[in-house]
Amino acid sequence: MVDPIRNPYAPGAGQRPPELAGRDEQLQRFQVVLERIQRGRPERSMILTGLRGVGKTVLLNALRSTAVRARWGTGKYEARPDQGMRRPMAAALHVAVRELGHPRGEELDHVLGVIKAFAQKDQPGAKLRDRWNPGIDVPAISGRADSGDIEIDLVELFTDVGGLAADVGKGVAVFIDEMQDLAPEDVSAVCAACHELSQSALPVIVVGAGLPHLPAVLSASKSYSERLFRYNRIDRLSREEAVRALQNPAADEDAEWAQDALEAMYAATGGYPYFIQAYGKEVWDLAPRSPITAEDVRVAAPDAEEELAVGFFGSRYERATPGEREYLRAMADLAAQQVEAGQEVDEVGSVATADIAAHLGRKPQSLSPARDALLKKGLIYSGERGRIAFTVPHFGRYLRAQA
Repeated sequence: MVDPIRNPYAPGAGQRPPELAGRDEQLQRFQVVLERIQRGRPERSMILTGLRGVGKTVLLNALRSTAVRARWGTGKYEARPDQGMRRPMAAALHVAVRELGHPRGEELDHVLGVIKAFAQKDQPGAKLRDRWNPGIDVPAISGRADSGDIEIDLVELFTDVGGLAADVGKGVAVFIDEMQDLAPEDVSAVCAACHELSQSALPVIVVGAGLPHLPAVLSASKSYSERLFRYNRIDRLSREEAVRALQNPAADEDAEWAQDALEAMYAATGGYPYFIQAYGKEVWDLAPRSPITAEDVRVAAPDAEEELAVGFFGSRYERATPGEREYLRAMADLAAQQVEAGQEVDEVGSVATADIAAHLGRKPQSLSPARDALLKKGLIYSGERGRIAFTVPHFGRYLRAQA
């Protein structure tokens, strides 16, 4: 029988699956970027975009592991709407500088002091004993990365960190998850810093991950942002890649999936990596023997859907107010009506904001607060003017099932 203890599937937020299928191109491309930067060749920072559940955080972590293996200094943090950049960026760069292995001396102490000054600048008026300390045991450097202008300060900070990395023939990579949640002034600062790095050829790179509208956020901040970054859209897996994600881990545990089971799994999951792991775990636990069959998938499907309803969809739906939920359900209804009517639907199933107002019998202006709140909560996004879509795949199907 299939042993539940040996279940290889891992449906966790940011948790690496046993088989990272469909991401070979991004990993190989990043390896080239690292080597080019380390040799002083010009290269752009990277941006990963995609819906929830496509594995952006998993890939971000895999890219960081690649940089670690290349002996780069690395740091990572997750942006939050209610948090400024100084503290988390300072903490990430502190980790990266420690990983560089630069011998202790004046150069290292100077950069650590600049990181400390950068971090503590967001506490105007705080007494010395009350200031947040990033765990750096050298005095803060006055007059460097502490002007109070985040754009000027981040450029100076990256410049000093890059110089330190160049001293030891290595590089520094900063990984920012949920990058669309950066404050506008912080987005501008990151763009300015990357622009400076590209001109000075210093070995520092930023790798950001975020929702599909992240390129628009960057472009609104700096018109030249499309030339600063290499954009990588992370999407659902093809059938062949989904088969790899299921078959290879099973084979490692002396089990296999029948062909009809693989077809049933792709139909149920749509090829989205998180759904593949969630369904895979439930089907494995309920399958009586190997090979796993389409009937096993059918039997386990309700348990998988319930798990997703609670942990993936429900947790997000609960964050919405009654008025916002009404807006979400209208989006789901309109998207379903488009499909049923045989209308041409774009890849993300977006709907027009004007149609939502008409569907609810409301004036568009009266729905602006609900729409804006949902945008800030990361439940919907606007890929083009006048249209919106869910950031979570299959969310409309979930809402209609709940109704």
